[in-house]
Amino acid sequence: MNNKPDSTGLDNAGAGTRAVWGGEQVRHPYNATQTPIVASAAYGYDDIDVWYDVALGKAPGFIYSRMSNPTVETLEAKIRELEMAESAVAFSSGMAAISSVLYTFLAHGDRVVSTKDSYGGTNKIFEEFLPRTGVAVTLCETFDHDDLEREIAKGCQVLYLETPTNPTLKILDIPRLVAAAKRVGAVVVADNTFATPLNQSPLALGVDVVVHSATKFLSGHGDVLGGLVCGSEALMAQVRHYREINGASLDPFSAYLIIRGMKTLALRMRQQQHSARALAEFLCTEPLVESVNYPGLPSHPNHAVACAQMSGFGAIVSFVLIGGMDTVKLLLPRLRFAHCAGNLGAVETIYGPARTTSHVENTLEERQALGISEGLVRVSVGIEDTDDLLDDLKQAFAFVKKTFNPQLNEVHTETAN
Repeated sequence: MNNKPDSTGLDNAGAGTRAVWGGEQVRHPYNATQTPIVASAAYGYDDIDVWYDVALGKAPGFIYSRMSNPTVETLEAKIRELEMAESAVAFSSGMAAISSVLYTFLAHGDRVVSTKDSYGGTNKIFEEFLPRTGVAVTLCETFDHDDLEREIAKGCQVLYLETPTNPTLKILDIPRLVAAAKRVGAVVVADNTFATPLNQSPLALGVDVVVHSATKFLSGHGDVLGGLVCGSEALMAQVRHYREINGASLDPFSAYLIIRGMKTLALRMRQQQHSARALAEFLCTEPLVESVNYPGLPSHPNHAVACAQMSGFGAIVSFVLIGGMDTVKLLLPRLRFAHCAGNLGAVETIYGPARTTSHVENTLEERQALGISEGLVRVSVGIEDTDDLLDDLKQAFAFVKKTFNPQLNEVHTETAN
C-alpha cells in the first residue's frame, strides 16, 4: 500500500531537495527506489482504440522512444522542478537542444538578436547555419546593453542570451533585456548551463525558454551527453514536435546517468563554487596573469548585475596569461589535479584554452574578432580540496617562471624536475 500523500510536496522545497526528489516521488516498477532504465524502442497495446488515443496524446502512455520514454520523462520532470517550469524536453546533446530551439522558433525572413560572446558552437549556428535558411542574425557587443536594446527594438522573433558567457564569464542584465524583447513580441531564450538552476532562475526573470547542456554541471561526471529545454507547455509542445520529427532524442541510459548525477548537484556546486572563488582571488595576484574573469569578484564589470540576478557565481573561472599560447603550453601540462580537456562541469577540475575547448570550431581570425585571446584559459573547478587546487596552480606557475620569461618570449635552457 502506498501511504505517500498525493501532493509531491516540492512546492516549498529547496533546490537540493528538488534535485533529489524531482520527478521521482512515484512508485517505480517492482518497488525499485531508483528510476529504471526502460530500454524499449516501442510500446505495445492490445486495444487499438487505446493505442490510438495514446498516439494522439489524449491518454497517458508511450508509443515510441523517439517521441517519449519513461526514463527520459523522469529526467524532464526533474529539470522542470529545478527550473520551476511547466514543461521540459530532453535532447541527445546540449547543441541538439540549442539548435532545435532556434530552428523551432525561427524561419525564413525572421531575425534573431544575440551577443558576440557565446559558446563557439552557438556562434557557428548564428554565423554559418541560420543565414543559410534566410534568418537574419545580429550579434551585439555583450557589454553594450544600449545597443542590444536598439537592435531588439528594430524587431526580432528571438532574443538569445547566454549568461554567464562561455568562456569570458560576461553577465547580461536579464530583466532589462527581457523587457526590451517583450515590447516587440520576441521569444527570449537563455542558456543557463554555467549558472545552473541553483544559481539563476531565468524563467522567474521573464525568460521564455531555458536551455542546458546537461553534459556539464547537471550530470557532473563527464560521462554522458545530453541537453534539456524548459518553458511553458505551449512553447515546449512546439519544441517537442521538432524533436520528434528531427530525431535528436535522448536515450534512456544517458537519461539515467544525468538523473543520477543531478541528485548531487547542490553538494557538488557548494564545493566547486567555494574553490572557484579562491582560485579567482589567487589568480588576481599572479604576475603572469593579465586578467581574471569571474562574476563573483567585485572587480568584475557586471558584478552588481550578477549579485542582483544570481544566488551564486558558478564554478567556472577564466584568465588570460601573459605570453599567450607559449605560456599556456607550459602551465597546463604541469598541473597534477586537472584534466586538460574540452569539457566542463565534472567532479574533476578541467583546464583548457579557448582554442581547443569553447571555440575550437572557430578560426584564429574568428576568435580574435570575438575578443577571444590565445592566452585565455578556462577552468572548470572540481570538487577536490580547495587547498590542493591552489597549491597545484601555484607550483605550475612556479615552474613556468623558472623555465620561461613570457615578457621576453624566451624559454630558458634549464628545466625543472
